[in-house]
Amino acid sequence: MKERLAIIDGIRTPFAKAGTVLRNYRADDLGAIPVREVMSRVPLNYTDIDEVIIGNVAQPANAANIARVVALKAGFPKSISAFTVHRNCASGMEAITTAGDKIFAGQAEIILAGGTESMSNIPLLFNQEMTNFYEKLSGAKTLGAKLSVLSTFRLRFLKPVIGVVEGLTDPVCGLVMGLTAENLAREFKITREEQDRFALESTQKAVKAVEKGLLAEEIIPVPLPPDFGKMLTEDYGYRKNQTLEALQKLKPYFDRKNGTVTVGNSCPLTDGAAAVVVMSESKAKALGLKPMGYLREYAYSGLEPERMGLGPIYAAEKALTRSGLSMSDIQLVEINEAFAAQVLANVKAFGSKEFAQKFFGREEALGEISPSILNVNGGAIALGHPVGTSGTRIIITLLKELRRRGLQRGLASLCIGGGQGGACILEVE
Repeated sequence: MKERLAIIDGIRTPFAKAGTVLRNYRADDLGAIPVREVMSRVPLNYTDIDEVIIGNVAQPANAANIARVVALKAGFPKSISAFTVHRNCASGMEAITTAGDKIFAGQAEIILAGGTESMSNIPLLFNQEMTNFYEKLSGAKTLGAKLSVLSTFRLRFLKPVIGVVEGLTDPVCGLVMGLTAENLAREFKITREEQDRFALESTQKAVKAVEKGLLAEEIIPVPLPPDFGKMLTEDYGYRKNQTLEALQKLKPYFDRKNGTVTVGNSCPLTDGAAAVVVMSESKAKALGLKPMGYLREYAYSGLEPERMGLGPIYAAEKALTRSGLSMSDIQLVEINEAFAAQVLANVKAFGSKEFAQKFFGREEALGEISPSILNVNGGAIALGHPVGTSGTRIIITLLKELRRRGLQRGLASLCIGGGQGGACILEVE
């Protein structure tokens, strides 16, 4: 990168398991909440922002180009343009890195970026038979023709297409994301007990972070419908008294006969939104601002869709190479927890000399990741994974924790459905 991208401030909503307390918020309304809040926290006017970029995956029908809808609902004047980005699970990261690209290309100076997702409101769809039935019915001009079409109706036409399942199924390899995690569990010989223990530790770390008030520092409370008299102040849906015994009782969900991936060692479907304000480091200095942190380098990389969970190491290797850094320079790591098997596979790959030689042509392993620096406040298995938002969330979380600990540099990364990975090298002063 030409210079570091300054992340001035950032905030997110609490994350909530889909179908629960945030289910009555549409993605555009949910997204407007952290956007308004972060604008109230920075010493800038709405008109100082050149553009708004929001990541979103489900692309709701009611809010085409949802970034524009979010911006207007958050109070931006109509003169400020906005656009939506979509890179599956890294959409919230893509919003920030795209902002950096535009800034360093000289097309903008200050951008608001973020992500929003309401997985509660991903719709059920008509199947093809029902769609064809409606088309024929709407095209019938006479009563007789309509009755003739109606006589062809069958109850099976009402079987819905579940939008979220369609979205989480790769159309190239044909696997739902959970089965790609099963692939990694087999490839790296990761046991069911290892996955369950990792899931338990994620929840335990999140519980401690909540008790210490650490996560509250990155959360704006959200009033709850329908009367908005109560506030959601923390992430909702994880089991605060989770036990290994309870996790081990769960049956495999994706490969029911031979699998090890369960709903307990996977992230839940989640609602949530987040936003940051970014500009170049030189611009921040000129304005006398003290950023929350900086984006030093980033990279995206591709790999086989059926092994998509390994995206973090592929992207991290590229980002580290570009930056001239190594894993020994990284003091904290966030790997988005789509599945315990996926994170554990990456940890093994990072520490594997054979993996580095085979896939990167490196003589030595990319670098060990100590459990003591990985997802130190819990991850998506506990907190949730609103797919359009998580890329922004892990950047906010990592920067705040680096500052808390007096550390300088961290790595934030995600696997991306379709066989990609995203990684950001972040720094604080």
